[in-house]
Amino acid sequence: MSEYWIGIDTGGTFTDLVLGDTRGGRWHYHKVPTLTADPAQGILNGIAEIMSLAAVDPAQVGFLVLGTTLATNAVLEGQWARTGLITTQGFGDVLSLARQRRPHYFNLDVPKPMPPVPDDCRAEVAERIAADGEVVTPLRDEDVLGALDALRGRGVQTVAICFLHAYQNAAHEERARQLVARHWPEAYVSVSSEVLPEFREYERFITTVVNASLMPVMDDYLQRFEMGVRDLGVRSSPHVMQSNGGAVTTQTVRQRPINTFFSGPAGGVVSTAALGEACGVRNLITFDMGGTSTDVCLIRDGRPAMKSERDMGGFPVRTRTLDIHTIGAGGGSLAWLDAGGLLKVGPKSASAYPGPASYGRGGTRPTVTDANVLLGRLSPVALLGGRMSMHPELAARAIRDEVATAMGRGAEEVAIGILEIANANMTGAVRVISVEQGEDPRDYALVAFGGAGPLHAADVATMAGMRHVIVPPRPGLMSAQGLLQSDRQGDFSLTRLVPAMPDRLPLLNAGLRELARRADDWLASEGVGLDAGGVARHWQLDLRYLGQNAELILDIAAGELDATALALAIDAYHARHADLYGYDMRAQGVEVVNLRVSVVIARERLEAAAIARQDARTDPVAGAPTRRVWFAATGFVDTPVLQRDDLLAGACLDGPAIVEQMDTTTVIPPGSSTRVGADGSLHIDLTPGAPGKEAH
Repeated sequence: MSEYWIGIDTGGTFTDLVLGDTRGGRWHYHKVPTLTADPAQGILNGIAEIMSLAAVDPAQVGFLVLGTTLATNAVLEGQWARTGLITTQGFGDVLSLARQRRPHYFNLDVPKPMPPVPDDCRAEVAERIAADGEVVTPLRDEDVLGALDALRGRGVQTVAICFLHAYQNAAHEERARQLVARHWPEAYVSVSSEVLPEFREYERFITTVVNASLMPVMDDYLQRFEMGVRDLGVRSSPHVMQSNGGAVTTQTVRQRPINTFFSGPAGGVVSTAALGEACGVRNLITFDMGGTSTDVCLIRDGRPAMKSERDMGGFPVRTRTLDIHTIGAGGGSLAWLDAGGLLKVGPKSASAYPGPASYGRGGTRPTVTDANVLLGRLSPVALLGGRMSMHPELAARAIRDEVATAMGRGAEEVAIGILEIANANMTGAVRVISVEQGEDPRDYALVAFGGAGPLHAADVATMAGMRHVIVPPRPGLMSAQGLLQSDRQGDFSLTRLVPAMPDRLPLLNAGLRELARRADDWLASEGVGLDAGGVARHWQLDLRYLGQNAELILDIAAGELDATALALAIDAYHARHADLYGYDMRAQGVEVVNLRVSVVIARERLEAAAIARQDARTDPVAGAPTRRVWFAATGFVDTPVLQRDDLLAGACLDGPAIVEQMDTTTVIPPGSSTRVGADGSLHIDLTPGAPGKEAH
């Protein structure tokens, strides 16, 4: 095992870094403001700083992994490369037709998002493959070459190749790619039969096109990042976190940038699952509140929920991801008045610069952070262990001048309203991934992390009816730490749209063998031998009732089906359908839609050392300074302010209390009780009158 590992999570406000020492289980933590103008340089500055603080020789760094929001921001802001499309004759407008879905039922004027490929960069060629994979119209090389000349003349940098029914037969797409490589080698190429070999033309087309549009952007970013890492003296090749919770080589990410949309938040989910395993808590809801957004994810029986399609900038991008639900609510979320004079919070953010008014960087508009400062919940003196000065007078001025005066209210009263609105928004996010998925949040513990998560977790949990909150030892750096706890993972799928009948087993098993081949190719690209230890394959089927348009994903035991295994999968489908929708239709035929395999390469784990234990006779609150803090149940009360490093394992305390540390602040409300776990986690019990105890 190499000596040092570094994880970097780039957020909208801060870049978090964690350095793990594999020899002794020690961790080093660092936080720097994100350089939005040049994120790669900001990351490199942070790496240099944490290695200096930990006195680490760069040559001793054996593993470095990055969580990045670059692809997400590029799609949301439309900052993609000029992209061309080569498609089947008559299907160039698939991207414009999209689906007949309105994002708002009662608003007919919502504009459709503009796809990355403009109309004049869509080239059609005369070829056709039938739905069963048979060639109807052969592809002619001269047609493809003519399309390439047209696209090159329009300044295209990257090309998406999407032919009709290519998921059944990829021969035409493969030939077109060969021609691009031979006659236009400098162009980036994304092929639908590799990116998404599934049916539904629009989803396959838009996923491939978005992937193509991001390839030059990600390649340039990773090239600068890799060169910078080498210049720092780090010899290990960097890895990048994917949305599915697995870290892979930069070469894989260059080919599939769409797999990084939830790169950073995925680290927090992975870290939460590891924390739950260590604590013996299997049902968890992650609550990752940063400066710009809040991410939540449900972990049931130790397994994070997954999805196969995400909306990105209005596009239904199909790729395997953790089921992370994101809303625009963070510490930097702006408070504002709508046209009717009603107070709103978010989704716009003050970002890292100028940031909240209380940061003293020139921000003049009120944020959730400013409300927390004004109500005593955040230190009015300094954050980041004293490295960032705070200015409560600027927070009060921003709230008063921007919203309170117009509302005819006092600044503190409006600050309370800002917190209540933000908490209600975040409680709604928790309900989306629990109640709306048939899960009762009262059966789960809320794991609070991110720079602002522990500030709001108790209030959000109370509003959601939850009784237990867990605050990990380093909440503000949880996502970065999770990057170091991730395995490597690749996900592969293909469509085989056939009835789930025994006579279709040969076709289904042929598809499963094709997936196995693709998985083996991916392992080779990751530098992993087929006989290497620690490699696991997880097989799944997408099933639906005949006549339905949506499917459910079911696990199967192996990559080969027989009549018994198929019958078990169908029974499991009926049961799952009943769980989700309240009914099943066992007399209705079942159809196989897609075949799937996930390949997981297990990585060695870095374990955190246990902290010192508390003397049972010691009162952790005795002698602690106090400050005036507002709580929903009591209003303003004088509240003990504790330092997280002073809380030892086994310590118990009753709320109210404020616990401060370098990367976050934890608010413990009145009527609750808290126990410090062996690893330093805070287990907050919100049950009135109950002693501090661990959630189950």
